[in-house]
Amino acid sequence: MSEYQTLLVEQVGNVAHVQINRPEKINAMSAAFWEEIITAFDWIDQTDSVRVVVISGAGKHFSAGIDLMMLAGASHKMGSDIGRNADVIRRNVLRLQASFNAVDQCRKPVIAAIQGYCIGGAIDLITACDMRYSTADAHFSIKEIDMGMAADVGTLQRLPHLIGDGMMRELAYTGRAFDGAEAAAMGLVNRTYADHAELMDAVMGLARDIAGKSPLAIRGTKEMIRFSRDHSVEDGLNYIATWNAAMLQSEDMKLAMAAHMSKKSAEFAD
Repeated sequence: MSEYQTLLVEQVGNVAHVQINRPEKINAMSAAFWEEIITAFDWIDQTDSVRVVVISGAGKHFSAGIDLMMLAGASHKMGSDIGRNADVIRRNVLRLQASFNAVDQCRKPVIAAIQGYCIGGAIDLITACDMRYSTADAHFSIKEIDMGMAADVGTLQRLPHLIGDGMMRELAYTGRAFDGAEAAAMGLVNRTYADHAELMDAVMGLARDIAGKSPLAIRGTKEMIRFSRDHSVEDGLNYIATWNAAMLQSEDMKLAMAAHMSKKSAEFAD
């Protein structure tokens, strides 16, 4: 496992815990963070013994989003030619998008555990996760509109699939803050908890439960959910038929059926 400046990454059993680790900066996402999240998720994707991922923030907050010092530094590099400036900005935005695409495209389920601030780029991050849980008093905001810009790292593309188009537009146009209770009511988070300790205990328990399932079945389920998000029902049905033509022959299915019949837990290979 690599050494990180902005993350703490550890494996506990079959669960990888990725912690944003800049509590003194409210876990703001510096230049190093965007590179390290790709490195971390590449390791997770390639490590078969990791079956589930939990993302959280160290300290009192999940994340205050992109580090404004990083944005200020990028603006100082602009030249006098508008076309060349535009090309630089576009390439930089695509590079940032790749960081959260790595989360979205990870073969393993990714669970976000959110407390305190979850603002701007942090919304982009959690929308790339499979599931989200928070404390009741967590503080959410699509803050980019108040910075004079449109969110550009995934929120506007992924959030409508989670909470619906109309609510997404309200939050994106106004930048208004909302708490964990409202996030749960709109479907952004699955459930809220009284405090951070209770949140982490519940999320880690959920992660262990998922890690006990067939990793091939989990892999196929995530792949089909992601594919169906961006394709027609007919395309999705055709894909799962082709996928399961191979996967229904796996040893995992025999183990799962035997365990179900005997009312015991199955032990699946990585």
